[in-house]
Amino acid sequence: MSETLDRSKFLECMAWCGTGVVYALTGTGIVGRALADASTQPLPAGAPTFVQISDTHVGFHGEANHDVLATFQTAIDRINALPSRPEFVMHTGDLTHLSADAQFDTVKQMLGTIKAGATYAVPGEHDVINDKGAEFFKMFGHPSGDKWYSFEAAGVHALALTNVINITAGGLLGRDQLDWARKDLASIPKSMPVTVFAHIPLYAVYPDWGWTTDDFSELLTMLRPFDSVTVLNGHIHQVLSKVDGNVKFFTAASTAFPQPKPGAEPKPHPLVVPAGELASRLGVRTVTIVPGTHEIAVADETLAGS
Repeated sequence: MSETLDRSKFLECMAWCGTGVVYALTGTGIVGRALADASTQPLPAGAPTFVQISDTHVGFHGEANHDVLATFQTAIDRINALPSRPEFVMHTGDLTHLSADAQFDTVKQMLGTIKAGATYAVPGEHDVINDKGAEFFKMFGHPSGDKWYSFEAAGVHALALTNVINITAGGLLGRDQLDWARKDLASIPKSMPVTVFAHIPLYAVYPDWGWTTDDFSELLTMLRPFDSVTVLNGHIHQVLSKVDGNVKFFTAASTAFPQPKPGAEPKPHPLVVPAGELASRLGVRTVTIVPGTHEIAVADETLAGS
């Protein structure tokens, strides 16, 4: 693929075709290449990495995917087959489909088989539908009991946020969480790479479907002064990207089922695709931090066979 390909056209193609793509986030913008090119243009060897997984929807039964446990397991197998163990894995929500105890138990067991330094999760709206997240936070929450928190690993300062409680359409961070984020970010240098995790996108992907967070703009103002910020979300079950200065936004493919692209149908729903195509629409993401620079390389890999 030509390096001179118009960036907007490249991103549009890669997002909708479901093909794996590597993004290098540099001071001059996004550089992208298909995963097929990764062997000839490899990511830096020995650099610390972390992995994002999203929207496993354990408990889903429908035509869009008759075996979500199998596709979830395929994602885990891909993570465990990485050449070096990631420092952490973050699940960006909708671990379950109906927030049932048995579904949470299954996810807990499966996440426990991942070979990583640590495993974290933020809730999706499907994880909080019965009890405003009480069971989710009991099983997957931070040891402090806080519904949002930060940590440092793999060379980044990571914020794990909750934007699915008491929502009516789009996501909601709320005053308390925004005030906490302001204090947390004030404690780190502007040169520190920042990664933000939340389930619902933290920018206006498609507000008509609730694919936005109502109060994201205040958080974005806090993030803009940092040299390098990567915001990783799930919820929309497809890979989309947006760049706002030094802030780069990525949404992740689901391991369970795809959804329509924004506005293509009257509303979002589990999308049934032709036989044999499902694996190419599901995925897992690996992020590599390049030592000594502000560069972050983001690789999206489908669950189709290599």
